[in-house]
Amino acid sequence: MGQRIAIFGNGALGQAAMLAYEVDLVIRFNDCRSAGADAKRTDVVAVCNTGRPAKAMVLNAAWRESEAVRAAKEIYCVRPPERYERMRASLAITHPELDDFCDDYTEAFEAFARETGKTFRTGSLELHQRLEDELTQLGAANFVSPSSGLLLMADVLENRAQPGDDVVLGGFSHEGWDLHPWDAERRWVDAHAANGRLRRADPFYPIPTYQEPEIHAL
Repeated sequence: MGQRIAIFGNGALGQAAMLAYEVDLVIRFNDCRSAGADAKRTDVVAVCNTGRPAKAMVLNAAWRESEAVRAAKEIYCVRPPERYERMRASLAITHPELDDFCDDYTEAFEAFARETGKTFRTGSLELHQRLEDELTQLGAANFVSPSSGLLLMADVLENRAQPGDDVVLGGFSHEGWDLHPWDAERRWVDAHAANGRLRRADPFYPIPTYQEPEIHAL
């Protein structure tokens, strides 16, 4: 077996949290809510580098000084800036409320990585476009962008994972902002789980279900 890679979303982890002790590479998102007491077990922080979430992180001393971010060796910006700059004009017509959605903070994240001795990467335009096409083929329509989680998964499969590696997911419920194509994203993950490229933690680390106690008459 090759290396084991855990990708932790910001949803409920349950017993999947124990994966932090069993893998070679731990990747978390944004404010690393998945970390808890295991904050030091963070190798890569993948960030949404445009819009309000990006601004809230990179300009916030609490994020920059958090234990998980300090422990990380790499900052990975999931969104290729040029793709989101291209979206600005059309979003001004279709979604005028998203007037700051394409504001880019990639340079600020890169500067932070450089200042703190971390490596830095940005998602590729080609991969982003290919993922959008795949989601459309899976039935997605009228979405603004893939989620940060799916962009990272696609990058891991293309650029990090080697044949024989175990890429396991925890904390992904495929729900949230209504302009991400959640149903298609779930189908995308299911397809890659079926061919063995990804696996979800839940079937391997099941959370015991509650059962009503039997009541016996006295």
